[in-house]
Amino acid sequence: MKQETVAGIQPLTSFAASLRWQDIPQEVQRKAEDLAVDWFGSVLAGQNARPVRALASFALSQGPRQGDCEVIGQRAGTSPMMAAMANAAASHVAEQDDVHNGSVFHPAAVVFPPALAVAQSIGASGERFMAACVAGYEVGIRVGEFMGRSHYRIFHTTGTVGTIAAAAAVGNLLELTPQQMQHAFGSAGTQAAGLWEFLRTAADSKQLHTAHAASAGLAAAYLARDGFTGAQDIFTGPQGMAAGMSTDADASRLTDGLGTRWATPETSFKWHASCRHTHPAADALLQVLERNQLTPADIARITCHVHQGAIDVLGPVVSPATVHQSKFSMGTVLAIAARFGHAGLTEFDEQFLAPDTVALRDKVHMVLDDEVDTAYPRRWIGKVTVVTTDGRTLHGRVDEPKGDPGNTLSRQEITDKALRLAAYGCDVPEEKVRAAVQGLWDIAKARHVVRLIG
Repeated sequence: MKQETVAGIQPLTSFAASLRWQDIPQEVQRKAEDLAVDWFGSVLAGQNARPVRALASFALSQGPRQGDCEVIGQRAGTSPMMAAMANAAASHVAEQDDVHNGSVFHPAAVVFPPALAVAQSIGASGERFMAACVAGYEVGIRVGEFMGRSHYRIFHTTGTVGTIAAAAAVGNLLELTPQQMQHAFGSAGTQAAGLWEFLRTAADSKQLHTAHAASAGLAAAYLARDGFTGAQDIFTGPQGMAAGMSTDADASRLTDGLGTRWATPETSFKWHASCRHTHPAADALLQVLERNQLTPADIARITCHVHQGAIDVLGPVVSPATVHQSKFSMGTVLAIAARFGHAGLTEFDEQFLAPDTVALRDKVHMVLDDEVDTAYPRRWIGKVTVVTTDGRTLHGRVDEPKGDPGNTLSRQEITDKALRLAAYGCDVPEEKVRAAVQGLWDIAKARHVVRLIG
């Protein structure tokens, strides 16, 4: 073990252990509140999805059926670990949860569920809950950046790095010491898992990735509190995460600007209900259609100029067989966006195999673009070339897709999105959802974190 490498990780563990709400700049606090409300809509949207029902049923069968920790949208309460598992599964199925571009990591799905469950269990204040979530975001994003582009080609970063982010959030709530936090990271990292292979056969693994990451990170933090030790150099050790899961890891990213560069506000909201890799091209295509007054019938061919990560993730999905798999099909996403002006949940449900969608889907192709690939993952540029049926060649370009920090959503848009997602995916009365959303906007003022939906 290289002592200098371990020492380099200590600022990250100290930061995660010591962060408090008053330490966080107000603009970062406001963004954290935005992200909490945005996440809440996603967890409600996913509640009734078949894979989520299976995972929630499993969690409740393994844990107590009564407890302080809320399985959101259900009457059931249970233990922190089982609530975190169920809510994390629901958070990542509608493909509307947030994403941090530079780390290609979806923080909300693996940070808010375990933090909420533990906060409810121990009666933490709203400030402690929100500070813990920011700790999870800041740590998870940096670890995702550290793991590099090569990691994402095989591994689902939200499933792997998510274990560390969850451990950071829960460890902060449990008031771990920096040394205990380092043990928590070690135990979380050795459980890191999540492979992209599921996309080829439309398997349910993506929801398992977030469920496992949230619960494994939670367990790692609790174990560390009770003296359980973990690897001290889980990131850069000779048999650590980078050695086994990356070829381009950069240890400097672990503590990059820690405490001065806040990564949480860099997180993007998702506007379309699909894999984020499709959003830049979808927005660029909509730009071409609007500027030139085109309809789908006017399109002969669409070429998407993309980064290699998009090809790695979306390329295997040629003929999607399920709604969820269709959200990883560039052709399906662009076809639905072109037909309806956006790619929303209902449109995917009803139209992903419609003849008009399939016909346009098969006109979409991806090619690697040097400019786009060089900018990725810091910037997700959207570039398309559209050939029309009358022989014109048209170009579209979007440098910041809707939802990116430079093209972000207003608080009203976030509220409306959360309400729309809740109406789509759960049976909770609208007045209760509205009350819960309002409560989340003010969660930092709460003396104790209680159930979001009474």
